Amino acid sequence: MLSCRSVHKVYATDRGPVDAVRGVDLEVAAGRYAALIGRSGSGKSSLMAMVGGLARPTSGTILVDGIDIWSLGDSAMARFRSRRIGYVFQFQSLLPTLRAIDNVALPALLDRSRSRGDVYPRALELLREVGLGDHHDAFPSEMSAGEQRRTVIARALINEPALLLADEPTADLDEQTEREILALLTGVNRDRSTTLVLVTHNLALAGAAEQVVHIADGAVVP
Repeated sequence: MLSCRSVHKVYATDRGPVDAVRGVDLEVAAGRYAALIGRSGSGKSSLMAMVGGLARPTSGTILVDGIDIWSLGDSAMARFRSRRIGYVFQFQSLLPTLRAIDNVALPALLDRSRSRGDVYPRALELLREVGLGDHHDAFPSEMSAGEQRRTVIARALINEPALLLADEPTADLDEQTEREILALLTGVNRDRSTTLVLVTHNLALAGAAEQVVHIADGAVVP
């Protein structure tokens, strides 16, 4: 499902180039749950941004479901990212002026491959699956941090992606909510056979992963 081959990411700064990701090789089979672990600043999020089609590698190749994603044009990349990759960010990313159900439906509406009549029932179904069926008309400001993160997970699933990326999805949550969010993500992996790649600095969260990849100073370490 995911193959990274000699991936590098170099950022230009006032103090000179910074090697955020250095020659990463990574293979994650379809349907697996893989955890990328490492300290803050180790390059995990930079790698995830490249895998998710959000930041272009300086060099190297990234294949998602056999497609060299960074060889695609802008329009093709946007379509592929929308339809094949779901992303749960480490920060709150809901649009504050939209209700929960509108936030969940938005990626499918933007993709324009389905009608509103198909999208909204599916969005409501997903909100029910994450325990928020009674909060479908709530705005983000009316939801707790955990409820917002559940909504983000539902939104990430609206287009039925083959690959789900979760970048520090529990970083700002209490322990109980953290366990609940992790259970939701691993449930998606188990019940839908969706490939899950989770980034965390919390070793305890990686305990259930089938594959654990350690990142330090931008590189994979044994």
